[in-house]
Amino acid sequence: MQKSESAYNVKHIDLSIKDMDIAKREVAIYLSKFDVIDSDNDMITRGAFKKSLQERGVGSTSNRKVAFLRYHDWQHQIGKFTTLEEDDNGLFAVGQLGTSTKGEDALRDYEDGIILEHSIGFQYITDKMKFIEDDNAPSGGYFVINEVKLWEGSAVTFGANEYTNVVEVAKSSETKKDALRKIANQIGLVSKALANGNGTDERLYELEMKLKYLNARLVDISNIDPLDIKQSTVEDQQPLFNWSEVSKLINN
Repeated sequence: MQKSESAYNVKHIDLSIKDMDIAKREVAIYLSKFDVIDSDNDMITRGAFKKSLQERGVGSTSNRKVAFLRYHDWQHQIGKFTTLEEDDNGLFAVGQLGTSTKGEDALRDYEDGIILEHSIGFQYITDKMKFIEDDNAPSGGYFVINEVKLWEGSAVTFGANEYTNVVEVAKSSETKKDALRKIANQIGLVSKALANGNGTDERLYELEMKLKYLNARLVDISNIDPLDIKQSTVEDQQPLFNWSEVSKLINN
């Protein structure tokens, strides 16, 4: 089993935003978590970002510092990191949103609860990883990652793997209900942000695309017509959201 050292890789992390100060345009987040096996069968250890932070971190003299991006797009810089450091949990960051159009849109997305996840863009270093055989792991083992080349941290509207396995997980009625409610809550947030109409056309388009994405995932999980989706409890037999209102928002 090998991982390419030359490839540009991304990893998503689904953790709540640690703190937010809208007045200062700052968000405190984690970009990576240590000592957990992720969906790529990697376990990143503390110290993996040390060299990158020394060479391109906040306090470095480099003119190519670790960038604060959106969607891993180098033409979509939304601000800068004022703090980047490893702690016991993972790679902690404080990002300050810029006053450009892209920075303003990102600030509104943080404020509206649209941005929930973050991701890193990096490269593996071949001699800084080791494969550990483990019969309990999905692929018969996992990689311990002791060092990577970190290039950027990105805010993502939704992670690429956010709902990939949710249909498989939601086998019981209870887990299925939880999955449906999670998506319904997200649809509510996105619908509210669309109704407010704040931001650029680009931002509103992105919100619309997320709404379509969430709709598709909802149908995947429920396997029934979305207009008929209801909670299973007798005392709460109401639709999870109003699809006619969602349609009006998209049409407008």
